[in-house]
Amino acid sequence: MKATVMTAAGDPSVLVYQEYPEPELQSSTDVLVKLKAAGINPIDTKLRQRGTFFPDRMPAVLGLDGAGVVEAVGPDVRQFHVGDEVYFCNGGLGAHPGTYAEYAVVDEAFLAPKPATLSFAEAAAVPLVAITAWEALFDRGRLQSGQTVLVQAGAGGVGHVAIQLAKQHGARVCATVSSLEKATMAHNLGADLVIRYAEVDPVQTVLDWTEGKGVDLALDTVGGTVLSQCFAATKIYGDVVTILAPDAETTWKVARDRNLRFSFELMLTPLLQGLKSAQEAQTEILRQCARRIDSGDLKIHLAQTFPLEQAAEAHKLLEQGGFLGKLALVME
Repeated sequence: MKATVMTAAGDPSVLVYQEYPEPELQSSTDVLVKLKAAGINPIDTKLRQRGTFFPDRMPAVLGLDGAGVVEAVGPDVRQFHVGDEVYFCNGGLGAHPGTYAEYAVVDEAFLAPKPATLSFAEAAAVPLVAITAWEALFDRGRLQSGQTVLVQAGAGGVGHVAIQLAKQHGARVCATVSSLEKATMAHNLGADLVIRYAEVDPVQTVLDWTEGKGVDLALDTVGGTVLSQCFAATKIYGDVVTILAPDAETTWKVARDRNLRFSFELMLTPLLQGLKSAQEAQTEILRQCARRIDSGDLKIHLAQTFPLEQAAEAHKLLEQGGFLGKLALVME
């Protein structure tokens, strides 16, 4: 099969389109998926830059998000049949081949039916960001109806999903963005207040919006100084969730003085630690998101697609930033 392979750690030029061994079913519950599209996420570029979690297993096929058609099933597979359209988040960290390829093998427990109303490319853009937003809001942040939420980078991959999930849960949502185009997108997705952070003080704007109290929950999808902004914009005894590692400049004193509950959200933990039950819970999130997508309650913004052989160009655009939503690779 054809795949885009990471030959070494480095810049996008280390991604090479070439022949690669087609994966085979390893267990009785494995499913062979003929991939039609692969989502591209920041974790892909980070692994490409610094090396995978398993540097002794090179070259590597990156990509966690995939969407495609079931090609073959193991003898004990019960949920899926040849021809079914599926989507998933699995592999791509270096231990097992990812989705920058024409085929992938996935245990049936980690597959969900593809949203019927989405193209394969749109579906491939969903899994990692949807799971991250869902876990951050509901598992880590314990969001309740009627609460207020700050979503940092509301037009980004995780952010634009988080706005919608929070609104559907009955929360009032404010979101930060960098441009008028992104502000329009965030408004259209349901944000009650959109903050163009380059023009106003985002912390003071949030405090004014909440009558000086701060939000119940702040979600940091950016990192750096934005995490410290979240601390200052969250109410006393509130929740702050980040999907990134804090840096040395983080102002932890503000978080302590406000007695905040702080959580990390790393949706890769089940995959990295081999926690099958936790991965199955994430698959259930994908099933629920598919239902919301097909009912029109959840929308995914796909900014651009690239052919599989142009993965390096896609990585360059992702690192450059500035676009709305997600990017994806397509195999046909």
